[in-house]
Amino acid sequence: MPELPEVETTRRGIAPLVEGQEVTEVIVRQPRLRTPVPSELAEWLVGQRFGELSRRAKYLLLPIADGHLLWHLGMSGSLRLVPIGTPPRTHDHVDVVLGNGQVLRYHDPRRFGFVDFVRGDPHADTRLARLGPEPLSDAFTGELLFARSRKRRVAIKPFLMDNANVVGVGNIYASEALFMAGIDPRRPAGETSLAEYERLAEASRSVLAAAIEQGGTTLRDFVGGDGKPGYFAQRLNVYGRGGEPCRECGHEIMSLVLGQRASCFCPHCQS
Repeated sequence: MPELPEVETTRRGIAPLVEGQEVTEVIVRQPRLRTPVPSELAEWLVGQRFGELSRRAKYLLLPIADGHLLWHLGMSGSLRLVPIGTPPRTHDHVDVVLGNGQVLRYHDPRRFGFVDFVRGDPHADTRLARLGPEPLSDAFTGELLFARSRKRRVAIKPFLMDNANVVGVGNIYASEALFMAGIDPRRPAGETSLAEYERLAEASRSVLAAAIEQGGTTLRDFVGGDGKPGYFAQRLNVYGRGGEPCRECGHEIMSLVLGQRASCFCPHCQS
């Protein structure tokens, strides 16, 4: 699944060729996504120019004069730019044709993503309004996690992955951040100290920033806005490495299920 770094990588990749461009055509080949593509999408977009692209959690926001396109990549979606006339592949569901001769093309084999149009402030939309702070913002701190974790019996890994506490720290990056912070993912959130949460917040920022810098994580169908795969997977310490030796201490990486998600950790480094 594309996580926050993949979405941010996509935003950075497509922004230079999308911002300021006029929409000349919208082609919807498959409207049945996670939520149906609005039938008025072409009517709303054609003739409009995109402003500065932004991101909230895993949502991309593409502004026009009276609202925003709200785009979510789902489990297997990708947005890339291709020249006009490039033949569509299977699962290329939506094209937004731009005045500069480029096509913003949405590809999604599983169709769990969606594109919608939101008028007014997009952050007031119910899908965004209840989200926690961005992990790379000043609002995300160890003190915040510590305060929200008191009396919580849930394991710290699913607690960190809860979008109400902080957005975008999905399975891959939660596993890596907990390893970097030296915290067992099974630890009850309410039994984790302030000092440990400060380490965890810093580790989360560090691992996400590194992933964004390297273009995201190569997983399944993910590619960035330029059509190239991410490369952060080469640096993963624990995620997907169950049964392999820890890169730090040589102990076997353990694998288990937490919160219905596969979790890998080093029982020696993460005590």
